[in-house]
Amino acid sequence: MAKALIGHLHTDRRIPARLAQENQRLRVRVAELESLVLRLQVENDRLVEERAVAALEQEMLPA
Repeated sequence: MAKALIGHLHTDRRIPARLAQENQRLRVRVAELESLVLRLQVENDRLVEERAVAALEQEMLPA
């Protein structure tokens, strides 16, 4: 039975190298996306603050 199971396993030695390469590519992409999320959060916070300031200025104007 063990021999039958071994026969179904991949014996291609390139697979671990290919998986490592794909893993590295995905890690780089995740890092890029995390950077993008942080940049967008900073921009969003800035825009929310600008909007709050504009709303306060609008309220302070005489009617």
